[in-house]
Amino acid sequence: MIHSMTAFAREQSQGPWGTLTCEMRSINHRYLEVSLHLSEALRPFEGMIREKIRKMVKRGKIECSLRYRPGVDSDTAFVVNAQLVNQLVTACEEIRGSLKNPAPIPASDILRFPGVLETKETDQGTLQSEVMSLVEHTLKDLLAAREREGAELNKLFLERMDRMQTEMENVRTRLPQVMKDAQERLLKRFTDAKIELDPARVEQEMVMFAQKIDIAEEIERTETHIAEVRRVLKNGGAAGRRLDFLLQELNREANTMGSKSTDTIITHAAVEMKVLIEQVREQVQNIE
Repeated sequence: MIHSMTAFAREQSQGPWGTLTCEMRSINHRYLEVSLHLSEALRPFEGMIREKIRKMVKRGKIECSLRYRPGVDSDTAFVVNAQLVNQLVTACEEIRGSLKNPAPIPASDILRFPGVLETKETDQGTLQSEVMSLVEHTLKDLLAAREREGAELNKLFLERMDRMQTEMENVRTRLPQVMKDAQERLLKRFTDAKIELDPARVEQEMVMFAQKIDIAEEIERTETHIAEVRRVLKNGGAAGRRLDFLLQELNREANTMGSKSTDTIITHAAVEMKVLIEQVREQVQNIE
């Protein structure tokens, strides 16, 4: 199954240690590019998170946002540094003794002093385990969304391949009549011009003209490329670049058929082929 590179996933994990929220966005990109936005407390895990993403995703631009809010239980609540507060109060009393009309010192001023309020940090082992578990679950959701969209694109591609194959069958059926009409027109020109040519020379000219307008090889190559696209879609995996290359080859054959064509039906088929190819190429850019 092929996978799209466009998806979004969001997961949240909660416990006594706090709350973790992970959001991932994925868009198309030529290679794999990972962009992380982490809460300060999660910075030590940046390398592990990048490695986890690289193991599970092959291609695309991944933007991962991971936010952490500590819990409010006894292990993570704010605590007052009593020793520092006592020292501050003693210092304030000494200063008050030197002032004539000292104003009372509000408790909020003491609380704002650096180090008065402390937060007990969550155990790093527990936090790391929760972070990596959440990242993995979010990645699985992201990949599942990419797979679902890839399945829809797969249907679209196969439908376009069916239409291209139909156009080639119509051209193949039409080709003998086109060759016959072209030869008759060439003979009529010779006749109307009352040109007397050696039969061998006429036959040679007819063969050269037939070779010039013959598109049998282009039809065969086009059908081969269509079959290869079907095979790549069936095998799945990271198929985006290979599909893009095959569509370039299909477009080249369609251009050649159009330039060689002397028949309106075949010209129309070549134009229709290019339209179908372009429709697929627009979507292939989103394939992993």
